[in-house]
Amino acid sequence: MSSSNSKSSDKNFVYREFGNDNSAAIERPIPELPPQQQNLRVQATRAGRKGKTVTVITGFHTKPETLADLLKQLKTQCGTGGTIKDNEIEIQGDHKQKIVEILTKLGYKAKISGG
Repeated sequence: MSSSNSKSSDKNFVYREFGNDNSAAIERPIPELPPQQQNLRVQATRAGRKGKTVTVITGFHTKPETLADLLKQLKTQCGTGGTIKDNEIEIQGDHKQKIVEILTKLGYKAKISGG
């Protein structure tokens, strides 16, 4: 067998644990929708947070940079901390009404979800 044939057989692997070259296929772009087309849900929850109330905003279809800017604005308006987890914004404390008002002024469709 020639050396060119052995090079082509290196690419035909059956199992490979490390160094997967398909990173472009794994990363799917998040569609950037305008605020008017996004349906956001705002709810206060304590589940899995040791009894601390957190307001969670879900339903975003934006880039991480846009989420970071919105998070900063919401934290400033509510006067509290917050974070982004799994494409959701979490704001410390129960600020459902205030967050819905802020998001509505920014052009988002936001509703209070849950009790």
